Amino acid sequence: SGERFLHPGATVRYLEQDPDLSAWPTVFDYVRSGLTPGDDEHRALYYLNSLGLTGDETTATLSGGERRRAALARALAPAPDLLLLDEPTNHLDLPAIEWLEDELKSGSSAFVLISHDRRFLSNLSRKTVWLDRGTTQELNKGFAAFEDWRDDLLEKEAEEQHKLSREIAREEHWVRYGVTARRKRNVRRMRELGDLKDKRSNYEKSTGLASIEQTDAGKSGKRVVEATGLNKSWGDAPIIRDFSIRIDRGERIGLIGPNGAGKTTLLNLLIGKLEPDAGEIRLGTNLEIATLDQHRAALNPDWSVKEALSPGGDMIEVGGTTKHVMAYMKDFLFRPEQAGTPVRTLSGGEKARLLLARALARPSNLMVLDEPTNDLDLETLDLLEDFIAGYDGTVLLITHDRDFLDRIAQRVIAPEGGGKWQIYAGGYSDMMAQRGADVAARKAVKSSTSAKSSGSAVPKAEKRKMANKDKYALEKLPREIDRLHQTIAALEAELAIPDLFKKNPERFAAASKELATAQAGLDAKETQWLELEALREEIENDSA
Repeated sequence: SGERFLHPGATVRYLEQDPDLSAWPTVFDYVRSGLTPGDDEHRALYYLNSLGLTGDETTATLSGGERRRAALARALAPAPDLLLLDEPTNHLDLPAIEWLEDELKSGSSAFVLISHDRRFLSNLSRKTVWLDRGTTQELNKGFAAFEDWRDDLLEKEAEEQHKLSREIAREEHWVRYGVTARRKRNVRRMRELGDLKDKRSNYEKSTGLASIEQTDAGKSGKRVVEATGLNKSWGDAPIIRDFSIRIDRGERIGLIGPNGAGKTTLLNLLIGKLEPDAGEIRLGTNLEIATLDQHRAALNPDWSVKEALSPGGDMIEVGGTTKHVMAYMKDFLFRPEQAGTPVRTLSGGEKARLLLARALARPSNLMVLDEPTNDLDLETLDLLEDFIAGYDGTVLLITHDRDFLDRIAQRVIAPEGGGKWQIYAGGYSDMMAQRGADVAARKAVKSSTSAKSSGSAVPKAEKRKMANKDKYALEKLPREIDRLHQTIAALEAELAIPDLFKKNPERFAAASKELATAQAGLDAKETQWLELEALREEIENDSA
């Protein structure tokens, strides 16, 4: 039912999640077939090359990721009036995602996005449609405003559900003990009671956040990994060159970089799964490692959800304790009626959630996650973030999800080219800010060097000095940053107290607000310090 109107002559292109290229011999043939009469075929090559393909590849030998990138090139090449993009960032690395953002921003096409990449959605969307339990709700703002809006709706819904439960209790009391009335009135009120219960049942299917019990394997030693002078090459190509790092218990370390840069190689070196060509790896004591790799162990499509989690029984071992599989399913947002659902009928997000449930059941104190956000829906992303936030152990993760890194990572490791890797404090946004400061400092050095090399032809500029207020700020900022780190650590510890939300919701809300304020203040202070430090170096280089 309903209506759909498409303006006569309008062009529409659709990027599907699992494109079929079997009717075309080469990738270029496939992409070219999406062009409209008069379109320049060079556009097809431009988009293919931008997405890491040449067009000469045979469609029969493509990987799933290559098929998706070819389909994305086919959708973009004709510059249609409307683009319908279903998970366009799947199988793209970070440079490709940022390139796609720029293309969509600068292009003339209108677009509708389905995506679980929150940063991608926030940067591009102007309107948000939320599909929730079979109904749609619209927000006339971009995704950046969505999560607060959604949480407000769910909070109001919870209040409404509480009122509804009280009304149902009153009606049930009337049915049982009320004065006998005309039969028709009894039937009407029974129907109304049934309607109220149906309404409550719909509320209870809300996509709320679940909490996962920690699978504690006991604490590892304080030093989890210490790497010194690591080198690794494949053939003649250096992948890692002279890399050193110490990772302590409880840290969250993110690895980012283009596909093929060597992220998985570096990760496997750090956990002792791969031997370096040179250098030394020392692993800490009492390590119990749980791994979720990007290829992920296949799920048997004929399994039920229950069988995938607990084959042959009703109980599952979680963190050294026995738990009913139905309760564990609920932790991962599966409903009881899904216990017998075959794996093959699950959505992509549900399958990813099931894989996470299997992986996280294992006791560990070092969690290694290679592309954990691939194919995860927003609910499961929230679930994974909550798990990591409460995880007592250490986390090493590879991801292209910028928002996830900003929420999780305390340090980021990124490639600089030629096998060199750089360590940055903070998440993705912090890394970009630090890289910007480094670039500014290098430009300042280059500028001052050029001026000096030209000799007497250039009049000597008046010697620059740092303003007193900037000197004072540069001296006091490290102390302020340290205090904010301590405040954040204390608030995070308080928020991690079990049942704080239930026992003292007012304090939980206040502490959450204080934490957000402290984190925002820390970001501002660190950015200010980086800018002033770059200015100080520039002035020192000018006067050298």
